[in-house]
Amino acid sequence: MNSTVSTVADEDSDVRRALMDINSKEESSDISESDIDDYKKKPFEQLRAGNYKVKNLNGTLRCPFCAGKKKQDYKYTELLQHASGVGKGSANRTAKQKANHLALAKYLETDLSGEADQVQGPSLPQPFFQHQQDDLYVWPWTGIVVDIQDKSLHHSRYWLKKLAKYWPLDVHIFKENDVTAQAVVKFSDDWSGFLNTRDFDKSFGTKHCGKTDWELQNMKPDSRIHGWIAREDDYHCEGPIGKYLRKKGSLKRVSDIVHEASKSRRSDVAKLANEIDVTNENLAKMQYRFNEKTMSLSRMLEEKDQLHHAFLEEIKHMEQRVAKESRRISDEKKHLNRELEARKRKLDLWSRDLNKKKALTEKEKQKLEEDKRMKNLGIESLQKGFYGEEES
Repeated sequence: MNSTVSTVADEDSDVRRALMDINSKEESSDISESDIDDYKKKPFEQLRAGNYKVKNLNGTLRCPFCAGKKKQDYKYTELLQHASGVGKGSANRTAKQKANHLALAKYLETDLSGEADQVQGPSLPQPFFQHQQDDLYVWPWTGIVVDIQDKSLHHSRYWLKKLAKYWPLDVHIFKENDVTAQAVVKFSDDWSGFLNTRDFDKSFGTKHCGKTDWELQNMKPDSRIHGWIAREDDYHCEGPIGKYLRKKGSLKRVSDIVHEASKSRRSDVAKLANEIDVTNENLAKMQYRFNEKTMSLSRMLEEKDQLHHAFLEEIKHMEQRVAKESRRISDEKKHLNRELEARKRKLDLWSRDLNKKKALTEKEKQKLEEDKRMKNLGIESLQKGFYGEEES
């Protein structure tokens, strides 16, 4: 059993992938709006030939041109509404997609129209309806109560409370005289209201207080209260009850109610299907915008990371350059300091040598002065001796 299910699931998955490939190829070579009527013939013939899968194994239907979508378990009316809606009015679909869906709508109406008969209408009470579907009833569903002789019961509040288990909506009292009164009980106009009205009718019938019992006693008052569901003869009867029923209600067959309810249900289903398609398209748009925003945000974050990385790299290079420059300046400072010290020592040596030379120069100068003085004295002495000899 499990292997069978697995095989079916695998086949279904393969079909999905194949259809997605087909759709992607078709979308890549789209047609113009004016070619839709001509192009839809091709997918229609392919549908008839069985090239596209429309029926699911569980009896539901699928759209072969929307492969990959979550919604793939349509009922007949839902799928027909989906195909017609996409084919005629979806602005977000390509011309080829519209043509495909128009072909699907035509295929459903011509080849799968029998699937529409399988749409279930409201469940009918069985076997109650088997012989009464063509009977005419007053609608909205109505009950009648007659022969109310106790004056304390001539109040709608009492009957609303007494009949509470049948969920009546309203009770209208008609007083025939000071002693006897009649009542019309209104129920909801849906199927639950009919079931409640039927149970109301049966509750009187099982106690032999139904309409047949009332007619058997020639509609003469007695100690029992009678009640029944309002039908055609009640609608046309004389008196206040007949007048009230003709004013407030109408006659309908149960089969008509079933048909109208089924028609309304199909319309609601089609409307909901269309709303679902619109919602899905809106979700697709939102998803597309979300993906765009996500991609844009991803790019922004990536650019931010790149800028941050470049900033860190630049800071790192600047720190390296600053450290290298600091080392260079420090080394140059040390070198200049060493050179300055060397020159200072050299200047000191030069200063000492200069001082020494200056001292030697002073001594030599003094010696020269002394030699000069001695020479002068010697000259003077010679002169004096020479001139003295001349005088003598």
